[in-house]
Amino acid sequence: MMKRMLKYLQPVFYVMAGVNHFRNPSFYEGLIPPYFAWNAFIIAFSGFLEILLGVGLLFPITRKWAAYGIVLLLIAFIPSHIYFIQIGSCIPNGLCVPAWVGWFRLIFIHPILVIWAWSGRK
Repeated sequence: MMKRMLKYLQPVFYVMAGVNHFRNPSFYEGLIPPYFAWNAFIIAFSGFLEILLGVGLLFPITRKWAAYGIVLLLIAFIPSHIYFIQIGSCIPNGLCVPAWVGWFRLIFIHPILVIWAWSGRK
């Protein structure tokens, strides 16, 4: 039962995360390292990919490739997590959490999301 629930929760998780990129793009602006150009494009494109790949998880014919895409997307997000730690886990006028939360996100939560996405390919 839990496996089935997680199978359907994952697409909802990624679609909602993707939609949030369009509803609240300012939340993500401070998370993008300054050495990346085109912040608005990165925010919109990553949101679009999260929605597309989340929907792809729903269908057996696209599930495997959507899961691979999510794994790659999560790997692409690693510089953002590292940058967040480098700036003290606090974005001026934005997300501000204790430093351990930034580390916990990078070392524990992010790998769990990768494992979850990888398991969704079946």
